Amino acid sequence: MKDLRKLLWPFAVPYDLITRVRNTLFDNQVFESESYDFPVIGVGNLSVGGTGKTPMIEYLIELLGSSQKLAVLSRGYGRKTTGYLDVAPHLGAADTGDEPLQFAKKYQDVQVAVCEKRRLGIQRLREKTPAPEVILLDDVYQHRHVQPGLLLMLTAYGDLFYEDFVLPAGNLRESRSGAQRADLVVVTKCPFDLAKEQRALIKSRIAQYTKAPVFFSGIAYDLPVGVNGLVSWTKLQTESLNIVTGIAKPQPFLDHLDLMGLTYKHLEFADHHTFNTEEIKALDRKKVILTTEKDFMRLKGKLKKAKLYYLPMQVKFLAEEERFSASIEAFVAKSL
Repeated sequence: MKDLRKLLWPFAVPYDLITRVRNTLFDNQVFESESYDFPVIGVGNLSVGGTGKTPMIEYLIELLGSSQKLAVLSRGYGRKTTGYLDVAPHLGAADTGDEPLQFAKKYQDVQVAVCEKRRLGIQRLREKTPAPEVILLDDVYQHRHVQPGLLLMLTAYGDLFYEDFVLPAGNLRESRSGAQRADLVVVTKCPFDLAKEQRALIKSRIAQYTKAPVFFSGIAYDLPVGVNGLVSWTKLQTESLNIVTGIAKPQPFLDHLDLMGLTYKHLEFADHHTFNTEEIKALDRKKVILTTEKDFMRLKGKLKKAKLYYLPMQVKFLAEEERFSASIEAFVAKSL
């Protein structure tokens, strides 16, 4: 597929030119970019989806939430609403987008909001009482009207940015040179046995595009969760399972299920897919469904007969986690 997409390179050239010109105009302050005198941390990527932004935001919430008043601001991709909206746990994914709703349900002490215009969203959050001390921006790398004080760039181990090309020939939203804006780079979704030599090689390749420190993380999965709590893998191994995914790159999720010895049928949908009435009816005819946590936000309450489970995940660093955490905490302490 990648080789076939390279045939689209003639169409990628004007796209690359447009994004380079846009970035140059921001770099030279022709286009306005607002910075802030309080901690604003951005998380994003050069590629289209699938780098693990959601678990990274949750990692930052876990890291900072006990000591700071936090807010998370997202665009709310896929929602049917527009403008600024405070995300409450009782709302639906159609109102908020799946990821913001996930944050709001899991972290009820954290303010969560969605807004296409990030500057407006930050302004509205700071007008609240109490105002958040730290704002986390989800998927903000190309939203350059806002300049986070600390910008994290994620790149997935199985789809490293320096091996990719701009759209439509590849999956990059802008050229590889955009990596130079990153303050920290995290290579995500790594196998936990990734050798030091391989990590050193990846670091050397990334260093061609940015001087930012590079860290390596993987995805750790917990036990499946249903409406009545945790479910054992042994129980699921005896079920006729249907796996439903509406995420950009589901293969690591499926690899873990294979590792756990599950037999299943995979029903794959597009990233942030909105399930229509007919699809819901078809899914409800299944006996047991296991899905991702984001997809669970869009399916919960819509299935009347099928048993619905999801698989929680979290970021685990392969090495230097203390150094990564210290970098985040030092930035926050300096900016407050």
